[in-house]
Amino acid sequence: MTDAPAQGRIMGREPVAVVDIGSNSVRLVLYEGNVRALTMLFNEKILSGLGKGIAQTNRLDEKSVASAIAALKRFRKLIDQSGVTEVHPLATAAAREATNGPEFVAAAEEAIGTPIRILSGQDEAFYAAQGVVAGFHAPNGVAGDLGGGSLELVDIASGKIGRGLTLPLGGLRLQDLSGNDIGKARGIADTLVASCGMTGRAEGRAFFAVGGTWRNLAKLHMEQRKYPLHVMHGYSMPAGEWTGFLDAVAKGDPDKLPGIAAVSKPRRALLAFGAVALQAVIKHLRPATVVLSSLGVREGYLHTLLAEEEREKDPLLEAAEEFNVLRSRSPAHARELVEFSRRSFETLRIDETPEEERLRAAACLLSDVGWRAHPDYRGAQSLSMLTHASLSAVDHAGRAYLGLANYYRHEGDFEQTVIPEVHALAGAALMEKAKHIAALFRVAYILTASTPGILNRLRWRQDPRGGFTLVLPRDLAGLVSEKPLARLESFARVVDRKLRLDVG
Repeated sequence: MTDAPAQGRIMGREPVAVVDIGSNSVRLVLYEGNVRALTMLFNEKILSGLGKGIAQTNRLDEKSVASAIAALKRFRKLIDQSGVTEVHPLATAAAREATNGPEFVAAAEEAIGTPIRILSGQDEAFYAAQGVVAGFHAPNGVAGDLGGGSLELVDIASGKIGRGLTLPLGGLRLQDLSGNDIGKARGIADTLVASCGMTGRAEGRAFFAVGGTWRNLAKLHMEQRKYPLHVMHGYSMPAGEWTGFLDAVAKGDPDKLPGIAAVSKPRRALLAFGAVALQAVIKHLRPATVVLSSLGVREGYLHTLLAEEEREKDPLLEAAEEFNVLRSRSPAHARELVEFSRRSFETLRIDETPEEERLRAAACLLSDVGWRAHPDYRGAQSLSMLTHASLSAVDHAGRAYLGLANYYRHEGDFEQTVIPEVHALAGAALMEKAKHIAALFRVAYILTASTPGILNRLRWRQDPRGGFTLVLPRDLAGLVSEKPLARLESFARVVDRKLRLDVG
C-alpha cells in the first residue's frame, strides 16, 4: 500500500505550474491539472518588491532582484520534484517597464529554466478578467486587478470581456509616487481613475476586486465585522459599507487597526495605498457592490488555454463532481440523486430559480462527502467542510445552502437553528430550500443505502386521495418499513405536501 498513488487526487491529471513575477511578489502555484475547476496543490509567494522605487529610478532594485532570482531557483526545484508537465512563467509591470528589466528577465529565465512571457497592461487586464470569468457564474460588472505596479480595469458584461486598460496605480508605485504621503496618494489615485474613461461604468453592477492588497483589506474588513465565513472568494458587500472602513485604514497606523493580526506584517505597509485606490474606484466607477475574487491573472491565463467546451462547463458543478468522486461511497448514486431530486421537485411542484437548480445539483453531488466521519459529527463536519471548501462560482449564500443541506441531511432535526450566522448568510428562502433537499436526501438514502440503480426505478404519481405517492417496484417491496415511512412523513412536513409510500 505504501507505493499506491494518492487516492485523494483525481487520477490521470498532470500538474501544471504558473510562476507569477509581479511588482510586489514572486509566486509559484501548482495546480492538480488545468481544468474548469482548478485545485491548488501548492502555493508559495515571496514579497521581493521588484517594483519598489521604480517610479523614481526606472530600475529594479538589486536586493529585490536577488530575492526574486533566489525564489525562482527554489521554485524550479519544486517544479521538478512535483511531476509538473507544463510551466507558465508570467511577468508584469516591473519587469516590462524597468530599464534593467531585460537583464532581470534573462537571469530569471535561467533560474526558472524556461522562457518568461512578459505581459502588457492589456494582457494583464484581459487575463484578470478571464480569472473573474473562471471564478464566477456569468459575472456582470468591472474587474479590477491591483498589483504592485499597476491597476488593470476591464468591463465584463454577463461573462463577455470588453477592452481593458491599465493605470500606473499599483500599491508600491502609488507609495513611491506620493513619497509615502497618503494625501498625495489619494489625489493621484483620484485623478487617474477619474480620467480613465470608465466613470459610472459599474453603476448598479459589481466591482470584482483582484489582487493581494485588496484581499488583505477584505480580510481585515471581515475581521472587524466578525463575519462568520472566512472565505475570501465571493465575499461581497455593498460599496457604501466600505466608505468608513477605507477612510480608517487610509488615515490610521496599520499596526493599530482593530483586527490587524489577521494581516501578515509584510502586507500591512500597502494597505493604506490599496484603500485609497479602492476609494477612487468606488467614487468614479460607482459600483453597487464590491466582490472579492481569489482568481486573477494566473487562473485567467490557464482558463484561456482550455478548449471552448471545457470553458463552458459550470465550475461549481465540476468541483462538486470532483468531491463526489473523491469522497462519496458511490459517485453514481450521487449523480442519480441529481435527476431524482429534479423529478421529485418538478412533480411536487416545488418551484426553483435557475440558480437554485444549479445549487440543488451541486448539493446532490456533495450529499455523501461526510460519510467517513463519526455519525454523531457528520452534520457538523459536513457543514464546516462545504462552507469552507475550495469552490468557485458560488456566493456565500450558496455556500451556506450547501453546508446546511448536508447538515440537515445527517441531523434530521429541521426545527433547530444550527449556527444563526450561517442561516443569516443563506437567507430565509435558501434556508428553506436547503431543508427541502436535505429532507429528500433522508428519504433517498434510507431506501438505497447509497447503492446506485435504485433511485431511477422510483416514481412519483398524483394520488387520487390528494397529494402524491412515491411508488417502488414490487421487487423492492421489502424496503418499505417503519424507518422509510417516518422519513417520508418528515419530508412531507418540510415541503408541506401530503405524501405516501406504496408498491406497484
